[in-house]
Amino acid sequence: MKHTFIGVLTAGLMACGGAYAEDILFGSTSASSSHYGYIVAVGKLINESGAGLNATVVETGATMDNIRRMERGQLDLGIITTNVVQHAVAGTNEFDGKPQDLQMLWVYAPSPQNVIMRADSGIESLDQLNGVRLNPGIKGSATETTTEAVFDVLGIKPEYVRGSTTDIVDAIKDNRLPGYVKSGSPTALDSSTMDLATATEIRVLGVTLEQADKIRANMPDISIVDIAAGVAEGIPAYTIWSFGVGIAAPTRMSEETAYQIVNAVMSDKTAQGNAMASVKGADLAQMTLDYSTVPLHPGAVRWFEENGYSVPDKLKPTN
Repeated sequence: MKHTFIGVLTAGLMACGGAYAEDILFGSTSASSSHYGYIVAVGKLINESGAGLNATVVETGATMDNIRRMERGQLDLGIITTNVVQHAVAGTNEFDGKPQDLQMLWVYAPSPQNVIMRADSGIESLDQLNGVRLNPGIKGSATETTTEAVFDVLGIKPEYVRGSTTDIVDAIKDNRLPGYVKSGSPTALDSSTMDLATATEIRVLGVTLEQADKIRANMPDISIVDIAAGVAEGIPAYTIWSFGVGIAAPTRMSEETAYQIVNAVMSDKTAQGNAMASVKGADLAQMTLDYSTVPLHPGAVRWFEENGYSVPDKLKPTN
């Protein structure tokens, strides 16, 4: 299998029995994100599954970057968000007229999009962000594109500042930037935000009822969620937009490979939860059926049906 951005990878021999190993490039996100640690844990599960797969985790710019690389044949699967992958498959929004050939493998986390500001910035509501320097999410991520789409709907126009998570967090710590937007979980802020909070007091901005209604009316591909108090010390309850985070693959992935990957993930009871607290105890199979916005890969459908799940027609592949 040829992957031009890192050269040609050749299949090797597995240590056990000299069996042929299929090399797989797994697109993730920034190494500073808690999602990166989760993907590393999943890669290890795949490699230790005995299915003859050799997964290599690649640090990327997250969803948009992963989708573009899968389109070019540079990745075999990768992190996506349920809203952006729906746009990609339908050929809408940022993929207008260029539908992508992707199918879902599984969904592992709801992902509230947190607007994080230095408490001393004086910014206490989204409406105050007009003209304010703000990082909308790491470049190429679904957070970036979704933030911009939400603010367009709300008529809010920040001055966007681009950069990696590490650079942006450092800039906020140094008071060179007042805030950023970062994915979290329903129960905790992202690790990069928690790191930021050790250096300076932070504030999390939420949407008003009017703003929530406007988002619902104009953006049916995302959800509005209520976050309880306590995602970090001193942070009260708030309401914000959210989508699901999962793993997708091009249809060129074989049914058997997809099946073995999904089986390795669904059979695990500890590794994923240890790598990412929000996954601990989660019913990934049901979450996948609840949050998927595009059809599942045939290999995933096979696993679900073999394990007693009813896959709705809208999630069954047509090819």
